Amino acid sequence: MNRNITLDINSREIEFNVNPDAYNKFINEFQPTSKVAPSHAFLMRTVTEASKPALRELLAMPGAAVEIVGALVEEYKPNLIITVGKSSSSPSE
Repeated sequence: MNRNITLDINSREIEFNVNPDAYNKFINEFQPTSKVAPSHAFLMRTVTEASKPALRELLAMPGAAVEIVGALVEEYKPNLIITVGKSSSSPSE
């Protein structure tokens, strides 16, 4: 699902074009010990050319990449309703 998403960040509209390939690459790069670099890369891969200068300024602020990527991913991912059901077989003892 390709999505054009605009985030209003510090009174600046930053536009992104997110697609499944970019999202999946971000998820695969994201590790417990590596969050900032994958977040920065995902944002720069998906931001529109017109919004790149403004995004670069924002990314110079500490923690901005992780905060912005959180908002972008939240807007991109689908809202799923997941319920865990009981197994049809009993666990063996």
